[in-house]
Amino acid sequence: MDRVIVEADGGSRGNPGPAGYGAVVRDFQTGQVLAERSESLGVTTNNVAEYSALIAGLGAAAQLGAEQVEVRMDSKLVVEQMAGRWKVKHPNMRPLALQAQQLARKFSQISYVWVPRAKNTDADRLANLAMDAAA
Repeated sequence: MDRVIVEADGGSRGNPGPAGYGAVVRDFQTGQVLAERSESLGVTTNNVAEYSALIAGLGAAAQLGAEQVEVRMDSKLVVEQMAGRWKVKHPNMRPLALQAQQLARKFSQISYVWVPRAKNTDADRLANLAMDAAA
């Protein structure tokens, strides 16, 4: 598995509130789903859930042996921070960002792309199921 797309989404109902994430790994050429990850996170913030989704998606891509990854998320904050254009200012986010950066180093190439929520429906669906379970 050379090149994959990671679609990731996290959320909380209330901020903080019952939270969860979803992540989908797809073959870059065919769009075929290769892996799905979803987890309830209890009560936490939206940003923690977004980073948790990214970490889960990158972990799944690494397990599949991917070399190149395009991450697609509807969180402008996470995309801009991981691309290095924005600083990670919140102390609670730094360990999560560091964990995601360490995972990202496993790939020969990685890019981060912001997508509108409407183009992130599979990850959003998984995140909502996880939030339902957390509630």
